[in-house]
Amino acid sequence: MRLTQEQLDIIKRTTAEVFGDTVRVRVFGSRLEDASRGGDIDLLVEGDGVVVGKVQKMLTLTARLQLRIGDQPIDILVVDPETPLNPVHRHALQTGCAL
Repeated sequence: MRLTQEQLDIIKRTTAEVFGDTVRVRVFGSRLEDASRGGDIDLLVEGDGVVVGKVQKMLTLTARLQLRIGDQPIDILVVDPETPLNPVHRHALQTGCAL
């Protein structure tokens, strides 16, 4: 995985700060491939309950992470019981690395 332990800790802590302690977060995509270079940080936030204010929380998480780990592209998906799963969601759930 092409993220440091410090970056992973910041991602996990900041996600809990924004979405609450009950959500889970996974890293998926190119950052899992050690041989790759560059690319954005793809995150999947999973909630067992309905996430209220999804878009605002996604924007808040993106901004805080960019301030804390550096200005780099970050893509965030949020999955809760009301989310209709598309192929990207399924891929992230199947291949993502839980933090």
